Amino acid sequence: MATDFSSIPIIDISALIAKSDDPNIAEDPAVSEVVRQLDQACREAGFFYVKGHGIPATLLKEAKDLTRRFFQLPYEEKMKIKMTAGTGFRGYQSIGENITKGVPDMHEAIDCYREVTEGMYGTLGKPMEGCNLWPRNPSNFKALMEEYISLCTELARKIMRGIALALGGSPDEFEGQRAGDPFWVMRLIGYPGVSTANGKADVKNDTGCGAHTDYGLLTLLNQDDDINALQVRNVSGEWISAPAVPGSFVCNIGDMLKIYSNGLYESTLHRVINNSERYRVSVVYFYETNFDTAVEPLDTIKTRANGPNKFKRAVYGEHLVSKVTTNFVDI
Repeated sequence: MATDFSSIPIIDISALIAKSDDPNIAEDPAVSEVVRQLDQACREAGFFYVKGHGIPATLLKEAKDLTRRFFQLPYEEKMKIKMTAGTGFRGYQSIGENITKGVPDMHEAIDCYREVTEGMYGTLGKPMEGCNLWPRNPSNFKALMEEYISLCTELARKIMRGIALALGGSPDEFEGQRAGDPFWVMRLIGYPGVSTANGKADVKNDTGCGAHTDYGLLTLLNQDDDINALQVRNVSGEWISAPAVPGSFVCNIGDMLKIYSNGLYESTLHRVINNSERYRVSVVYFYETNFDTAVEPLDTIKTRANGPNKFKRAVYGEHLVSKVTTNFVDI
């Protein structure tokens, strides 16, 4: 139900963070205002910025700085953690190896997932079995990124409690069997500037990442403060810029939340085009449901008011695997 939005709203979620585990959260006026803004943003754009989230700005910057330092390493060094199907699709991919709707993307990346041990999800999880491939250089890469992931997981859980209230449910609607044991994905992405992109890979386009929707519940994007590249499509097909707001995350809802909301909230198309001559880095964290959860519309007043169920049940792990196994070349 996206609209002709022309900008992305900024929401101060500090009241929600402070009261997220309070049994009386739904009765707090400041939290209710945050919930109202979340509902409006999810209905109208599917995208919003959050400030007042509690994760230190120094950590946001350090995560980007370490990512940039890795991508500045020689190609041979980066290839030491090369992604393959045998690594559970974890590790480094070079420019042009990621595919969006059949077109190579002009970015390089490290892909990380919640680690999956053998047999953890049976046949469903077999393609995703493996451990993350962390670079040894920079030396503190693994420790810092694992701290970052832990904080983002907790932040996303708290935001989802607000979204649960926005949908007319209980605060813990997305816990338990739905997302009480959440899967997560993190992509560390580097986008070459326009003056160097096609020189680094023989790919004849300058689209950093083609138009797509995200797969799960909620995305937290930590992007470079001074390079404008993210674009979000409104219902009229216009591409709306989502420039960085220092110290904030850009958040957007994914395909599973679209189903849970019975289409009330849209997983909005977005893309990345780096028209700057400078290299752009983004650290993207995806908060998902339990891997083997069967997702279907919630039974709340608001979702029922949106008409009969518009979606069949979808298993998140199947959705993820179908995407991952078709998103890369030469893997």
